[in-house]
Amino acid sequence: MKRYIISILVLAGLSSCNDYLDKEPLSSLTPEQYLTTEANIASYATDLYNMLPVHGQWDWGTFQYDAHTDNMASVTPSDIFAPGFWRVSQTGGAYSFGNIYRCNYFLDKVIPLFEQGSLSGIEPNMKHYIGEVYFFRAFEYFNKLKALGDFPIITTTLEDKLEVLTEASKRAPRNEVARFILADLDKALEYMAENPPVGGRNRLSRDAVRLFKSRVALYEGTWLKYFKGTAFVPGGPGWPGKNKEYNSNYNFPGGSIEAEIDFFLTQAMNESKTIADKYTLVGNTGKFQNQPSDPANPYFDMFGDTDMNPFSEIILWKQYNFGLGVTNTVQEFLTKGNNGYGTTKSMLDAFVMTDGKPVYKATLRQDGNTSYWGDDDLLTYTRNRDSRAQLFFKRPGDNNLHSEAGQQGVRVEPYPNITSATPSLKYNTGYALRKGLNFDGYQTNQNYSTAGSIVFRAVEAYLNYMEASYEKNGSIDATADKYWRAIRKRALINEDYNYTIGLTDMQKEAESDWGAYSGGKVVDATLYNIRRERRCELIAEGFRPADVRRWRAMDQMISKPYHILGMNLYDKMADRPEFKSVIKEGENVSPRSFSKYLAPYHILSNNRVYDGYRWNMAHYLEPIAIQHFLITGGGDAGKSPLYQNPGWSLQANEGPTP
Repeated sequence: MKRYIISILVLAGLSSCNDYLDKEPLSSLTPEQYLTTEANIASYATDLYNMLPVHGQWDWGTFQYDAHTDNMASVTPSDIFAPGFWRVSQTGGAYSFGNIYRCNYFLDKVIPLFEQGSLSGIEPNMKHYIGEVYFFRAFEYFNKLKALGDFPIITTTLEDKLEVLTEASKRAPRNEVARFILADLDKALEYMAENPPVGGRNRLSRDAVRLFKSRVALYEGTWLKYFKGTAFVPGGPGWPGKNKEYNSNYNFPGGSIEAEIDFFLTQAMNESKTIADKYTLVGNTGKFQNQPSDPANPYFDMFGDTDMNPFSEIILWKQYNFGLGVTNTVQEFLTKGNNGYGTTKSMLDAFVMTDGKPVYKATLRQDGNTSYWGDDDLLTYTRNRDSRAQLFFKRPGDNNLHSEAGQQGVRVEPYPNITSATPSLKYNTGYALRKGLNFDGYQTNQNYSTAGSIVFRAVEAYLNYMEASYEKNGSIDATADKYWRAIRKRALINEDYNYTIGLTDMQKEAESDWGAYSGGKVVDATLYNIRRERRCELIAEGFRPADVRRWRAMDQMISKPYHILGMNLYDKMADRPEFKSVIKEGENVSPRSFSKYLAPYHILSNNRVYDGYRWNMAHYLEPIAIQHFLITGGGDAGKSPLYQNPGWSLQANEGPTP
């Protein structure tokens, strides 16, 4: 075992490791003894589920993963929007192989035994668990693809010989990494049963694999499309892979980047259609259940229930159990300030009116159920809007809970505390969400929440198909039309998306929505509205950071700063006693001379994004830490087979090229 430990540590540049690497996996038995029974193979695969993004303790769980985008802002801004602050590190970073090693170790040991018939257990069950490990290797490689692009493809554990490890550290072009991920997912589909042997929807199924496959393919297809002609795609001008002999003459498998784009978008369409045609969407009453006697809303409840099995749209979710000590803290922060993660004005503005009009085309404050009530009053700012805005944005006076609050909960939603000195309690932008809320007050005791955590839900397949088909063919086909209308019908807005498209003013949308751009240029209204639908449906589910990167949607901020804005503070709310007695312009809130909207980073001039978010092209990918170059280059970073990502330096503590 020792040589495998050394191998992965050297390959990872001797970066910090987890304690599990210092002992045999899950047991003191030798691998030859351990990985031979169905129970032990299942246990090993189960341990890999910790790789999935799910709710944890001491935070707002997956609901805060949209942070540092135009959707959501934390109390402290990210260095990613302050060029010069994000620098190349000496050690650490995304260039690591721990989880990949865990999967390779399993496959190296189990596959030969399985093929020899030397395993003890029910064969279909063991095949399923093997398929899960292929999935998790693909899942981890997708994380590397998003963070670093080109990456070494390693399918086996390696000897602890420097020359072997150095050779293995050669970076494969990013599209080859994506193809490898799809191949691993095909392996998973080959081995896995249609339904898992145990665990139901708490365990991976073939449908989960298919949905994830559509996600990966859409990501890479759109990345290649929008970064075509840059150093961020293989063979593009300035692509650093050209400087290494092993990649210098690289050609795409299909013969061109256009063929490669088509390949991935076709994969995305095929896999997403399979899922979307199989799953119907959960119903939505359009009403927030403010009182226990009010009708329940399945669509709202789906995101915060302790038992998510009744919701057919959910393909994979994590179950929590208080008796076993498996809990989370999401309910504490859902009844308070979302752990300091504020939702933006831009996010709110994306939601259209019930009749399908963008807010800037709606009639202001007239009788009826379609007029726009403006954003100056937190009691009415979502009135007559897309039901997703009405359901998921908090309003003062609404009941967060239907029973007495626990020690950390707030039963009735107050006016937001926008000046709290406690970051986790601060309503950073004034807007907060209740998506994922469970009405049981007991859940708001500290670490008592057992609300489930959604990993995959089928509506993503609807959205993936809509986008992939339009990106590939430039039109809305009959299938995409059906999916789009189903989503809008569930949101209780005018199903005719063409009505919204016809009223869309792209220059107006481009003022605040990053999805209005690709490569610094404003996209067409149809594509924008596909992106808008995705944004509104998947709000606070962690998709936005990856989406704005694959769309290349931040180039415009290289020359034009972007200010995060929140609630309309100064038209009306500042005169309410809840605000008037505590706000101090330029001390704890932004001054009205800057904007009538609360600008959380434009309060104190020493904030590194006080003058707005700025961008650097290099920031679309992370830099590789210098230690990895030194080890594989024999102490000379320039001699390493590795190459740095575009714009980043081979010197530690340096920022990217301006």
